[in-house]
Amino acid sequence: MFLNIDKQNRESVALVDNDGRRVTYGELADRMGELGARVEPRSVIFNLCRNTAGAMAGYLGFIDRGAVPLNLSDKIDRALLQTMLDTYRPAWLWVPEEEAAGFGGEVVCRLWDYALVRTGNPLYPLHEDLQFLMATSGSTGSPKLVRYKKGNLEANAKNVAIAFGWTQAERPLCDLGMQYTMGLNVINTHLFVGATVLLTTYNIMSAGFWQYMKEERATNFTGVPFSYDLFYRLRFERMDLPDLKTLSQGGGKLTSARFTQLANYAARTGRRFIASFGTTETAARMACLPAALALEKVGSIGRAIPEGELFLVDDKGSPEDAPAAEGELCYRGPNVTMGYAYTKEDLQRGDDCRGEYHTGDLARRDADGCYYITGRLSRFLKLLSYRISLDQSERLIQQAFDIECACSGTDERMNIYLTDGSKADQVVDFIAKKTGLHRSLFRVFAVPEILRNDTGKIQYRKMDARYAGAEK
Repeated sequence: MFLNIDKQNRESVALVDNDGRRVTYGELADRMGELGARVEPRSVIFNLCRNTAGAMAGYLGFIDRGAVPLNLSDKIDRALLQTMLDTYRPAWLWVPEEEAAGFGGEVVCRLWDYALVRTGNPLYPLHEDLQFLMATSGSTGSPKLVRYKKGNLEANAKNVAIAFGWTQAERPLCDLGMQYTMGLNVINTHLFVGATVLLTTYNIMSAGFWQYMKEERATNFTGVPFSYDLFYRLRFERMDLPDLKTLSQGGGKLTSARFTQLANYAARTGRRFIASFGTTETAARMACLPAALALEKVGSIGRAIPEGELFLVDDKGSPEDAPAAEGELCYRGPNVTMGYAYTKEDLQRGDDCRGEYHTGDLARRDADGCYYITGRLSRFLKLLSYRISLDQSERLIQQAFDIECACSGTDERMNIYLTDGSKADQVVDFIAKKTGLHRSLFRVFAVPEILRNDTGKIQYRKMDARYAGAEK
């Protein structure tokens, strides 16, 4: 059975959600089988996810059946959802029960808070190795999907569990959505070892989140950088969280200051802080930094997970073989997916990647073999012929002024978005001095908030359209 669900102790609790459901491994295996029997193998199924036992049972049961689910947020923009429906023509929808009637199809069955809807779309050919689909974090507004082959998810679950030392005693609190690669990885790795996954739909800023964490005795938490920004706003270091043993980070780069704060907190309280790095194209995590190195290697993503290999290439694609080097970060391993899909016909394609993925991230490797992300190949401006990193500019401003900011722009001007307009002149003077460029090349916009998607990543295009575009 998928993720070895049937090999776990049937009486052990697999899933808990904040709607009060507690599902044992035995019951989960049974429900997976029942749901799977309702759908055809090799059918495409849209799963509109929320972090509940119902959504989870569908995802697991459909894959186990040999169908091909696509995990999407239940809060997805309806115009985008319609584009996806028109593009991929799924035979089935697995949706929150209260939304089922709105899709107009036949409701075939219900389980907990979810319903299975037959769309009436005919089946069509899929590649025999295709197992799962997921939208990339950068493809909002586009039907672009990542195609997972059989073995990707389970290889990653096994090797991340080894790298992190997870056992069945763990109780991870998962607030990241299961339509997001890092959230799904937290779930998969813990189910693979027979742990109890604590699913929550509570917002970090709500009292319910922290009450749920304490009542359910969460032992570990994985957050994106924005998650930890919220933690520190709430002064979580002062909270009494006796069961919490591990804090993990993924989904973007922490500032050096935040990284150091978390590493110090873990060292001071006898906990672990583990930084990691992954992408949708590699079934989530491909590297992590051992907790013992957190203070020594501030900002590092560490080394490759078991069965994986990290390496660097130069701008011509040739390997950077020196022990310490810089270049584009690349990865080989059994969790590398098959490539992308833009149409339903692409779901017949074979493996375009062949086990190797070029991330588009710039990174350096130190003499100890630990890697550090330094920026994106696409996140550079060329101001007066000088190459300027937008990612580095953001980090410099955040660390110098302790302020939320976002940097974007063109080769004519850098746009700097700040949530505190009183610091505009100081920021312009600071970044002009750091880059050695005239202050007229930088324009600050005071904004009420930095726009982010549901995983906390900054939406630069929306920022430019809303604020920089408004001045034209």
